[in-house]
Amino acid sequence: MTGAGEAVKLNVANGVREACRCTPGKVAIIDNANRLTFAALDDRSNRLANALLGRGLVPGGAVGVLMGNRAELLETVVAIAKAGMTFVPLNHRLSATELDHVVDHADVDALVADSVYAEKFSEWAPELRCSITTGGDGAADVGSERYEGVIESAGASDPRIDIGDLDPFSIVYTSGTTGQPKGVVISHRARVLGMLAAGIEWGLGPTSTSVAVSPMSLGAGFTFAYTSVFLGGTTTILNHWDPEEFLATVRRDRATAAFLVPTHAQTLRAAADLGGPPAEVATLQTLYFNAAALPVVLKDWVLDHFPDVAVHELYGSTEAGVVTNLRPEHARTRAGSVGLPWFMTEVRLVDPDGRPVGRGVPGELYSRSPLAMNFYHKNPEATAACTTADGFLSVGDLATQDDEGFISIVGRKKDMIITGGINVYPNEIEEILLTHESIAEVAVVGLPDDKWGEAVTAFVVAKPGRTMDPEVLAAFIGPRVADFKRPRAYRSVTSLPRNSNGKVVKRHLVEGESN
Repeated sequence: MTGAGEAVKLNVANGVREACRCTPGKVAIIDNANRLTFAALDDRSNRLANALLGRGLVPGGAVGVLMGNRAELLETVVAIAKAGMTFVPLNHRLSATELDHVVDHADVDALVADSVYAEKFSEWAPELRCSITTGGDGAADVGSERYEGVIESAGASDPRIDIGDLDPFSIVYTSGTTGQPKGVVISHRARVLGMLAAGIEWGLGPTSTSVAVSPMSLGAGFTFAYTSVFLGGTTTILNHWDPEEFLATVRRDRATAAFLVPTHAQTLRAAADLGGPPAEVATLQTLYFNAAALPVVLKDWVLDHFPDVAVHELYGSTEAGVVTNLRPEHARTRAGSVGLPWFMTEVRLVDPDGRPVGRGVPGELYSRSPLAMNFYHKNPEATAACTTADGFLSVGDLATQDDEGFISIVGRKKDMIITGGINVYPNEIEEILLTHESIAEVAVVGLPDDKWGEAVTAFVVAKPGRTMDPEVLAAFIGPRVADFKRPRAYRSVTSLPRNSNGKVVKRHLVEGESN
């Protein structure tokens, strides 16, 4: 008999253990032609966990994982969880210097990496307790043990390392849109509860097949790739983003759900405009979007081109987890909103003095839920700066809330423009400009100005075959917004600077103008 103090604990690895018991022969992961059953995933992750424990690592130690989207990344994370260690995802788009900073700051003890990124880790990997690399014929020899050899030689029993619900599952480094990346410590409880809620909300579970599209080296990319597997379903992996390949993967593997970011929708629309394949995806039931605001005109396109698919738009952050979700029944009537507070989540909007703002008044968005981070790794000052005594957390986003509780993000506190002493929220101007037929993408920022303090400036990416005419755009937006909100200047650019999450890094636009 199990006492209350001995209840089963929340662990990110438990979903694989349970599915292996119930449906061992079911396919858990599809990676191109490779198919991995739950029995195989359970066995291989056991072996890798034992290999890590047998090489001088101890529970609680940090393991860096440097891979693109591939099956080995998912089974490595399951192994890390079984060994009671902490997963540190390493973004392969970072430079060697940036990776070195993350590895040092997170106290990484071991590395599991794809050898194609050898030039990024070959210098510091030998200093770790162990490094293990995947790779095929011709892969560079970086002095590491080979992944398959390590698994073949290790014991197959589950190590069953005991950990607590609030023990760290991962340290995820923020994308650094506003400065130096910070290490977000996320517990097993936060990740497990988030995945259970995602299963309820987006139809992920034993009968689902989800497409892993976003980089799994990022918080949301990993979580939404792994949720189907954790809940006994199947994940099919897209190794790199390509709109036609995405649609082909949905058809081939009869996928039911996919997590996308607005950039993916932009390229799907661009491919369709160029006569790409039709979006005939009969099995697809759910699309859910995050990472940045989905412009209304782009969302309308998604709804029109996937008429039988339930489209959700969620808002969240690495630190807070999912905070709100706009469900399909409100997709058109509440376009521009990110919906209502999500499961187990409370929100409040406050002014700079911490006082609640009225309905429709912009305020800093704070949330409280069991999905939130523990704290910032080695950074108590940053933790204190973004949290309140009663457990609410903010990442600096500004929002409004209407009379029915629907929340709309109006921008980041650091992106807000103060021109002539008046606040201007870039999202409002961007949404209007995006309705112009010649504009594909736009970012509005405040540039230093002697007269106004900051001058509202629009960086515009024109659609193929179109041009950006400042006079035409000025005439277009003139009657639609107050004079102080109108861009004082327009800049034509071929693309907007983005981080690996797909978010526009506006400070790069400002810095580029000042250099």
